[in-house]
Amino acid sequence: MFENTFKNIDDLLYKDSGADSELDYIGQTSWVMFLRYLDELEQDKADEAELRGEDYQYILDPEYRWPAWAMPKGPDEKLDHHKAKTGPDLITFVDGKLFPYLSGFKQTADHAQTIEYKIGEIFSELKNKIQSGYILRDILDYADGLPFRSSTDKHELSALYEEKIKNMGNAGRNGGQYYTPRPLIRAMISVTDPKISETVYDGAAGSCGFLCEAYEYMYNRMDKTTDNLQTLQEKTFYGKEKKNLAYVIGIMNMILHGIEAPNIIHTNTLGENIRDIQEKNRYHVILANPPFGGKERPEVQQNFDIKTGETAFLFLQHFIKSLKTGGRAAIVIKNTFLSNTDNAAVALRKLLLDGCNLHTVLDMPGGTFLGAGVKTVVLFFQKGEPTKNIWFYQLNAGRNMGKTNALNDNDLKEFVELQTTKPETEQSWNIKVADINGETFDLSVKNPNTPEEAPLRSPEDILAEMELLDDETNTILQSIKELI
Repeated sequence: MFENTFKNIDDLLYKDSGADSELDYIGQTSWVMFLRYLDELEQDKADEAELRGEDYQYILDPEYRWPAWAMPKGPDEKLDHHKAKTGPDLITFVDGKLFPYLSGFKQTADHAQTIEYKIGEIFSELKNKIQSGYILRDILDYADGLPFRSSTDKHELSALYEEKIKNMGNAGRNGGQYYTPRPLIRAMISVTDPKISETVYDGAAGSCGFLCEAYEYMYNRMDKTTDNLQTLQEKTFYGKEKKNLAYVIGIMNMILHGIEAPNIIHTNTLGENIRDIQEKNRYHVILANPPFGGKERPEVQQNFDIKTGETAFLFLQHFIKSLKTGGRAAIVIKNTFLSNTDNAAVALRKLLLDGCNLHTVLDMPGGTFLGAGVKTVVLFFQKGEPTKNIWFYQLNAGRNMGKTNALNDNDLKEFVELQTTKPETEQSWNIKVADINGETFDLSVKNPNTPEEAPLRSPEDILAEMELLDDETNTILQSIKELI
């Protein structure tokens, strides 16, 4: 049901002159689905309050609730066409009244970590791009037909929403940067193993894939007590995101996964001076895939001890500084970080090795990230003691990665299993930091355990074998002739 509905809505948006790409499609689908979901959430809370004999205080005023403007129904539970706005009237209401009203919550909410404030942020950042009120009416009809209340429904919706985020990678570079393959995220979470009462942080949150998957991981493994559930909802997951659309999609993604008021801040993480980071700003677990290849301006670089224009190198400094002593991190970064000879790369490797235990490096194959022409590694480290040994694992999926051969959980199963013991295999090896170059700190991925290929035979050997095969063939043919 959800899949067909999303497809039908995309088809409608394609026909509208205001939505131009997959990026627009997900932005417009997001605000409609959010208001539909919010209505169901309010209904659930109202029902729960009634069972307790209490009155429920609705977030939205009556005229801005879904049943009033989006889907007014008659006694037969069908759309009341006399009350339902459509055409230009619907667009006038949405643009002139609905969005200004919802964005106003940002000023009136009690504090930033409330669903009211998140509503205000979402509708301050998003704009309605649907120009035809008739198309919007059809979209609202489709959205209203979706069930949102059961856990199965919410799980299916969140899974399909993830699929739409993934498809953004096909809409251009700006979309692709929001998506990290979920099998890789799950492997990173499995190794870092966040537990209830620990905090989890992503300073380059994008669509919040790391935080959503960490929520699922922790929820499935914890005791479902009221205190634990409240801790998981309110005091566990934290993130920052700079870009408007990614920020809104990230909040939507977390809400659809069950986190009602995500602790996601709309800010440029690199605009913060890492020297100002205090213990209260640090986290137990950091999971991230920071953007790389960017060139940060000199004033941004002044916020860091190691000056560089490479965005990912600045993020890595931020993550190291933001990690509690004993905290664990898993960070995706370009594999050239391990071997670049520029001063910033060398200094950053030294900083990491001296202050953290870089215990594991996962080398990912090319094509892991759709549309990205770079190879990546994942750095797994724990803050507080210097690195002595590093275990490398070179992932070989046995196929060329791509859109039709995407990474899956089974590809990473062996890595996750072996990571606890860190053995020497054809795909993995250990190095001692004492044995690396003390000036360059070069950590290049060079697998010493790759099986040697059979040596190439000489032309004389090949010709001799061909002659031998010819003799055998002639003997067989002669035997056949004698039988005939």
